[in-house]
Amino acid sequence: MLTKKGKYGLKALVDLARLAPGQTAFVSEIALRNNIPKKFLDTILLELRNAGMLRSKKGPGGGYSLSHPASEIRIGHAIRVLDGPLAPIRCASRTAYEACEDCADPETCQVRRAMTDVRDAIAAILDTMTLEQFVAVPGAAAMIDDEELEKRVG
Repeated sequence: MLTKKGKYGLKALVDLARLAPGQTAFVSEIALRNNIPKKFLDTILLELRNAGMLRSKKGPGGGYSLSHPASEIRIGHAIRVLDGPLAPIRCASRTAYEACEDCADPETCQVRRAMTDVRDAIAAILDTMTLEQFVAVPGAAAMIDDEELEKRVG
């Protein structure tokens, strides 16, 4: 499940993607427009900046902006930065795999196998969707390139 941190981070990215080129926004402005606690948003934006998704500038005319065009920012990457792996359970994760204590054989575990399929389906959508697509249309999943999605899901 997407955490509040992940949700607020996506809302902030959408807010920044809607700015005119070269324009910046202060944390307080983003927080107010999106009903996000400012202190929490400070932490979120810092993580996104440290991951290279945002840039910040201090002083007059300062604030945050996207460090890359919205067409180059993948929603899956943003969620992983803020919330960690997309897999519903650790043993199904590609990036943070941990064996289950109660599992005798992870290779034959039906739960792991099913959750790996779930992870793959989630990743196929979120890793294909750009911030530009996410901002453009409600229900942005319709914007995903069907060929690209088919390649990823199989």
